[in-house]
Amino acid sequence: MPELVFFSGTMDCGKSTLALQIEHNRSTRGLQGMIFTRNDRAGEGRLSSRLGLVTDAVEAGEGLDFHSHLVKHLTAGGRTDYVIVDEAQFLTPDQIDQLARIVDDLGMDVFAFGIATDFRTRLFPGSQRLMELADRIEVLQVEALCWCGARATHNARTVGGKMVVEGAQVVVGDVGEPKGEVGYEVLCRRHHRRRLTASAARAGALSPDVLPVDAPATPRQAERAPHSAR
Repeated sequence: MPELVFFSGTMDCGKSTLALQIEHNRSTRGLQGMIFTRNDRAGEGRLSSRLGLVTDAVEAGEGLDFHSHLVKHLTAGGRTDYVIVDEAQFLTPDQIDQLARIVDDLGMDVFAFGIATDFRTRLFPGSQRLMELADRIEVLQVEALCWCGARATHNARTVGGKMVVEGAQVVVGDVGEPKGEVGYEVLCRRHHRRRLTASAARAGALSPDVLPVDAPATPRQAERAPHSAR
């Protein structure tokens, strides 16, 4: 049975790499897929991985009707056996409904890839609708890591290395952007709550939150201390 599958994970956990791997595996078996993406780091009409892999894709703007696009393609004699959608969090809820129609009406598997929550830990509307409609939700097992070494569970937006919690929900950027520019960093929940990015913490110690402890006095310091303090 065809399925609508939502592959979810934080930034930098290999979602786009998996999308390209699925495309490779199926195309080498003679199947033909149609790939969509929106706001990819490599530019319009491209699906790219941080590992350097890239392929052409259909840019899924807000006005694109996925179901109608596939129907027109098939009516014109084209062939599509499955659909891959990267950056699915940026889609509208109506567009997610269209993906579900492709599965149910056209009998195609649809593989959607995206992050669940934004930099404020709020669900993206597209991701929320996918969670409501998907036949299956897969959380990617390649764990991105916070600067402290813990599993990263949240996406933080940064400006000049400092975490920000206000602004538009969608601002295109990537991890590792130069200082002064809008970028993103994956953090564990503790450091996301504390707004403690690698730059802010200087990433010098894995446990910067321990309570301070006074160092023991040296023998000379003890000799100089007032008798009342001994």
